Amino acid sequence: MSAITLAIANQKGGVGKTTTTVNLGHALAAMGVPTLIVDMDPQANATSSFGMEKKSGFGVYEPLLTGSDLANRVQSTGRKNLWIVPSELDLAAAELELSQQDHYLGKLRQSLGSLKNHYGLKAILIDCPPTLGLLSMNSLCSADHLIVTLQSEYLALEGLGQIVSVIEQLKNSGANENLSLGGIVMTMYDNRTRLSYEVWLEVNKHYPKQIFKTAIPRTVRLSEAPSFGKTIFEYDKQSPGAIAYAALAQEIKNRFFSEPIALG
Repeated sequence: MSAITLAIANQKGGVGKTTTTVNLGHALAAMGVPTLIVDMDPQANATSSFGMEKKSGFGVYEPLLTGSDLANRVQSTGRKNLWIVPSELDLAAAELELSQQDHYLGKLRQSLGSLKNHYGLKAILIDCPPTLGLLSMNSLCSADHLIVTLQSEYLALEGLGQIVSVIEQLKNSGANENLSLGGIVMTMYDNRTRLSYEVWLEVNKHYPKQIFKTAIPRTVRLSEAPSFGKTIFEYDKQSPGAIAYAALAQEIKNRFFSEPIALG
């Protein structure tokens, strides 16, 4: 069975997208799900979160532009069952270069082709940039499911509607007919405020099958961990953030790596 690809995205920055990719990847790997992270964000925050340098010629840039195999760009994170294709500084120029090519939406899917069926991988997590440009579109066209990280505030609901619209456009155009909204993760959740709960209720009303029961709390420990090149499980495994991401990983494992469910 080929690996399932999850694109983790939101067109807004600072909503826990990379934090979710990194910690979810580590949690799944620890649960015995061999996982590859593909860092498609030119800021390379997922790459640096593992204590890795941003080096030109070692990341996703060239394979993305040429559609060549990503296999020789896979690097170990130093954690069991967890690998990464790092980002690099050159990736910032990739959108302009992609726009000048034919079939530019399928470049990443072409590069990922062999990886989905080799190396024993079961999960591929794509960390998307905080835009809906060509890097994100390539990521969505390569994915089986989209996971949206949604900040627990009302303005985030409008952005969610835009993302759902993009999914429908990609499906209807044939760019990725099988893409689904696989899940919604509420981030920066503050259980001391009614606002967070009201936003959760509103999302649950419209997307009851997609929203995860686990909400990621607002906690300084999650913000501190990347500066030490550590995941939250290495930095403070007893923290509320670590407990939440472990629970989220279990939900995702149950949803995507056991019996499939129908999603929108």
